[in-house]
Amino acid sequence: RHCENAMAIVEFLEEHPKVEKIIYPFHTSHPQQKIARHQMKDGGGMISFIMKQGRDAAVRVVENTKIFTLAESLGGVESLVELPAIMTHASIPKEERKRAGLDDGLIRLSVGIEHVEDLLQDLKRALGL
Repeated sequence: RHCENAMAIVEFLEEHPKVEKIIYPFHTSHPQQKIARHQMKDGGGMISFIMKQGRDAAVRVVENTKIFTLAESLGGVESLVELPAIMTHASIPKEERKRAGLDDGLIRLSVGIEHVEDLLQDLKRALGL
């Protein structure tokens, strides 16, 4: 079920004007999409996306989700959100993160088993700020 939820969220993010880029193995823009579709039945529950207005916009989103819990652990059945630039990768200097392709506006979602409409409403509210 979380894979179906993830695809619905990807479709929502794809159309959102504040989202610059989606990183998801089954998304048409992913460079290894063909390989992912060959190797996997579903795209999984992990979605990353980059906010057009960078870190400040990403911080506002992760601070304003209610169902997606702000957490570094991305395993479990509950939906989680994290901002690598200030959480898991905060100890890495900004220039080094940039060279590694880790944008400061990057948000990671781990889509859980909650109802997809609840998850979408949570993201709509958080992105609408």
